[in-house]
Amino acid sequence: QPLSSEKYVVEGKNVTLSCNYSTTGTVNSLQWYRQYLGAKPEFLLQVNEYSSKSEPDLRLYSKATKEIKRVDLEIFSAAVSDSALYYCALSLITEFAPLLLLNN
Repeated sequence: QPLSSEKYVVEGKNVTLSCNYSTTGTVNSLQWYRQYLGAKPEFLLQVNEYSSKSEPDLRLYSKATKEIKRVDLEIFSAAVSDSALYYCALSLITEFAPLLLLNN
């Protein structure tokens, strides 16, 4: 769930996008995607609940905070080319029960 629907920033300034999440499952990873108008979403970066990640070439930094169930994406030195729709997503760890196959 986004914390705000739109962000306005002065070119050259940093901007932080935040996303709250709620789940009863175990989080495997949290991802950020960017979608330009008329284009498909593109993957930016991925973190888990205990890590942060930096993508210097993209001027991006992301960090998840498990205690408050929030993941942030910071864009450094924002440019007009950063104008897009940003998505956060999460993937859960799927646990399977042991399976016993019996042959008659």
